[in-house]
Amino acid sequence: MKPVPPDEGDTGSGGIPLETTVALDGKDGCIARARRLTGDFLARVRRRHGLPVSARAVDLSQLVVSELVTNALRYAPGPVLLQLRVADDTVEIAVWDTDPVLPVPRASDPTRVGQHGLEIVRAVAQRVDAVREPVGKRIVAHLGLSDVRRSGHGTG
Repeated sequence: MKPVPPDEGDTGSGGIPLETTVALDGKDGCIARARRLTGDFLARVRRRHGLPVSARAVDLSQLVVSELVTNALRYAPGPVLLQLRVADDTVEIAVWDTDPVLPVPRASDPTRVGQHGLEIVRAVAQRVDAVREPVGKRIVAHLGLSDVRRSGHGTG
């Protein structure tokens, strides 16, 4: 996943994906920064490119970013990359980290304290994919830009 500076990733119209990528170092404020970047990116997509982005899509995207980045920082050594990409009517949120072990969804357990991140992401995303990379792994969550929810989850 090649880093793209936050204001240089937008590409244009005609179905060409709009994207931005940022490296996160895990320092204080890192997760809040990732959430802010996500909100700013989707606001730019709405404003500059006229795509309909609902307030719900922004909220859910920020929630997914928070959960995926938190997991990457907690369980993998080294840097984390966050990539936001819009294609058609979907935002793809990809988080890369250095740990090659793919996450395993846990059974729902309302009495369990913590470790609900992937469960939350799978509940709100249209699809979630986990892919091993030559170094580490990439988790990609696909969310609709509008309030219309389509069904389908990835294999995780």
